Amino acid sequence: MSSELLTRSPVDGSVVVSRVYHTPAAIEAALTAAVSAQKTWKTASIADRAAILSKGVDNFVANKEQIALELTRQMGRPIRYTPGEVGGFEARARHMISIANEALHDVVPAAIEGFNRFIRREPVGVVLVVAPWNYPLLTAVNAVVPALMAGNAVILKHSAQTPLAAERMVEAFSNIGLPEGLFQFIHTDHEGTQGLIQSPMVNAVCFTGSVKGGEAVEQAAAGRFIPVGLELGGNDPGYVRADADVDQAVDTLIDGAFFNSGQSCCGIQRIYVHASLFDQFIEKAVRLTNQYKLGDPMDPETTLGPVVRTSAADSIRAVVTDAITKGAKTLINAADFPADQPGSAFVAPQILVNVNHSMAIMNEECFGPVVGIMPVKDDAEAVQLMNDSPYGLTASIFTKDETAALAIGDQLETGTVFMNRCDYLDPALAWTGVKNTGRGATLSSVGYEHLTRPKSFHLKKL
Repeated sequence: MSSELLTRSPVDGSVVVSRVYHTPAAIEAALTAAVSAQKTWKTASIADRAAILSKGVDNFVANKEQIALELTRQMGRPIRYTPGEVGGFEARARHMISIANEALHDVVPAAIEGFNRFIRREPVGVVLVVAPWNYPLLTAVNAVVPALMAGNAVILKHSAQTPLAAERMVEAFSNIGLPEGLFQFIHTDHEGTQGLIQSPMVNAVCFTGSVKGGEAVEQAAAGRFIPVGLELGGNDPGYVRADADVDQAVDTLIDGAFFNSGQSCCGIQRIYVHASLFDQFIEKAVRLTNQYKLGDPMDPETTLGPVVRTSAADSIRAVVTDAITKGAKTLINAADFPADQPGSAFVAPQILVNVNHSMAIMNEECFGPVVGIMPVKDDAEAVQLMNDSPYGLTASIFTKDETAALAIGDQLETGTVFMNRCDYLDPALAWTGVKNTGRGATLSSVGYEHLTRPKSFHLKKL
């Protein structure tokens, strides 16, 4: 295990955070404290948990400006947008708190004379939440708040790119009435994370990250028989039907492709446009894309910041090169975005046409500001191409016909079907996916299921 965590800014490579990793002894002590705290916390009523955790949310939101600034420095999202992630944290946290009573109540089957029968939802114990850097607050809150509301303890391990996100969350929930040790962060590397997953004191894992990372989590948890939730990203498609509002579709899909520099699990990477609208769509999409400003994320005028690191930028450029060598055409002149320089983390947005599914842009997760656009002749072709992917997180349909959208949605292999929107998460709906996107669900009442275990009571009256 290495001894030090260094977070380098994607803007200039400077070190913005330096921390000493938790030692194995410190990790063991944290887990022991979590186990003890959870035994006390699980006896608290749902109403008491809600009141206490709401104070933590209040504290977190009160620190919005500092948290937003730190996010921009750590991972490069423009400062004009990072406060929105704090707002998203609050919305998801308050929703999951508000539905906890209904989601966690006893399940009572039809009555039988002489018996009292019900199913109680018990907390699993200690939940390990492993969160990524691209949306460090939103991905973490999806599991942290419902895990605590369900009566669990939480150990939060954030990406080395965004360690301050973990520190600020735990800080906000300190001294509000939680038992000491109930909610802690741990800074550690991959080896230390593997050790956490394998610890008998950890009872569930919630992981958001890459497919490779998900495979490592599964391997570490093998034979432990604990719940493992995996949200592993996507290669999400959008379909513009012949009856779509083209302006609305362009505005929504281009934002879905390039927001956060394309570093979104549910970001749009593939667009299929009905042939009758294709030329019109492309013209408008190119015009809109050329209005983006790539540059210093601390500048309020910047709309596109750097990607997370120079190696990621190199990988994104390689995806574009792969497409070009296979016949694709680029529509955006990178020279119009002077911040895009070889060896930097700044990547100009790019639209690719003449694409096909032999290209990485159309079948792998790019995680950058690049989108491929293809014409299609009808719904059937669109469905076939949208499903031709190893991922299945979200899929978007742009149409004025809700009946058609529902019919298409029923055929799509995906976790969420959108109509006339994309790249969005509604906390009242289950956030889930299929295929290499992973398994399990967060948010909504369904999100409480893998954070609890059913316990049946069968009481016979004498």
